[in-house]
Parts: sequence; C-alpha cells; structure tokens
Amino acid sequence: MSEIIVGTDGSDQSLRAVEWAADEAVRRALPLRIVLAEAEWMYDTPIDPRLGAVREWLLAGDGDLLARAVSTARERAPGVMVQTETAPGQVARVLLSKAGDAAMIVLGGHGLGTATGLLLGSTTLQVVTHARVPTVVVRDLEPAIRREVVVGVDGSAVSEPAVGFAFEEAALRKARLRALHVWSHPASRGPGDMQPLVYDPRLVAEEELRLVETSLAAWQGKFPEVEVVFDVEHGRPARVLAGASARADLLVVSTRGRGGFSGLLLGSVSHALLHRAHCPLVVVPPVR
Repeated sequence: MSEIIVGTDGSDQSLRAVEWAADEAVRRALPLRIVLAEAEWMYDTPIDPRLGAVREWLLAGDGDLLARAVSTARERAPGVMVQTETAPGQVARVLLSKAGDAAMIVLGGHGLGTATGLLLGSTTLQVVTHARVPTVVVRDLEPAIRREVVVGVDGSAVSEPAVGFAFEEAALRKARLRALHVWSHPASRGPGDMQPLVYDPRLVAEEELRLVETSLAAWQGKFPEVEVVFDVEHGRPARVLAGASARADLLVVSTRGRGGFSGLLLGSVSHALLHRAHCPLVVVPPVR
C-alpha cells in the first residue's frame, strides 16, 4: 500500500516536516509512516551491563521522540492514520530502504537528533540524489496560503514526472500552477546544433514559450481543472526559481533536465534550491 514516509529526529525542523507530511497524507488519503533512525550499536547485545542501561535509556528517549511526532501529526491533521518505525543505521540509508513504493519521502531542512546524534539535514542531499520516489524538503511552514504551485519545466522527457507531480499537487490543492521555464541561451535542437552569437531575446523567449506550451498540452488535457500560467524568464535557473518560490506553496523540480537546465544535475540547480527555496521543495526523479 502506498504511503507517505517522513523522517524525524526530534528537532523543530523535523516536526515541521511531520506537519507538512500529515497535511499531505490527508490530501492524498494515504497513511503516514514516521521513521526514526537509530545508532546501530544500540541493537547489539551489550557485554557490559552498563551499556545495556544506556541503551535502554536511549531507546526510551527515542520512544518519546516518536510519541511527540505522532502527537504533532494528529494535532495538525486529526484522523490521519499514523504508524511509527525505528531502524538501525545511517538516516539516509534507513529512509531509502523504507521508501519502497511510497508516494514520497518528506524531510526537514536540517536538524540534530537529540537522542541519536544523527544530523538529519546532512543526509538530505543523499536522499534526494538516490530516492526513486519524490523527495520533499520542508524548511519552513509559512502561515500564508498562496494557492500556487511552481514547477520548473524545460520541455524534456526527463522532466515529465516532475510536471505530472506538479499538476497532481495543484489539483489536490485547488491551486494555480505556474510553469516556469528559465533560459540562459537559445536551446540546442540537436547534436552539433550551433548556438548563435547574437540573437533577439524576445524571439528566443517566444520560441521557448511555444516549446513549453507544447510539452504541457497533454498534461492540461489530463487536468483541465488546473489553471496554468506559463512563465518564461531569462536568467539563472536557481535564482529565478528561488525567487518564484517566495510566492508559492510548493516548488517542484526534476533532478536534471535540458534547455534552461542544460547539463545541470542535482548538485547545481536542485542542490542550490535545497538552500534557497522559500517554500517546501519537491525533487522528482526522472523515473517514478
């Protein structure tokens, strides 16, 4: 059964992620699984009885952390189905192993685990890079609801899952979808295609707009209830997308793309947005 997985470590950042995940679980009518990674040595049979006492104390503390996370989720979204799970290992490895066919993995932007000493935020890049399902990074929850989802588009096949996810979210939230395409130079149309040294930015923008409108036509047919705003801008993708995120409830990007994201993998645009996005960021892998 599909579910939403959220990592917690007791920090305020991870509890904000739990709140966001609880809202999303209600939106999608899915159960919520709260996962806490623990140090592997805590699962070893202790030779020294004193270590056993320390382990029991730490396990009790982790139980309190999970109870707080469950309380946070149910207070945020009464009636949400919540399950908890602890597992030994590094945070990223634990979350990735639990993802399976989950709808998404949700993480706090950063935070230090009180009982386990594991830095959740230091593993965010690993999870986003290797997850085979969408990963949501929640840095802050703004009280204002803007009713807008922003998706970075470039007309490529690898960005299709991100576009589909964004349409789905916009429909669930009854929000407007802003399809934002950022270009820094005329896009290459094929191998060996020469880039002009001089070009008219207005004409290039019109051509890029046609490309994006064509690539989203099928999705508009699947989600006719979603209002779509096409936005084509010249500049640096990370900077423009980060600016747009300040006016959005959600920013959706793919791990890689073409055109405005030409040659950029996670660690450039997506990596920069992990630090710059002003709203929850969703990074969608090319194949869902």
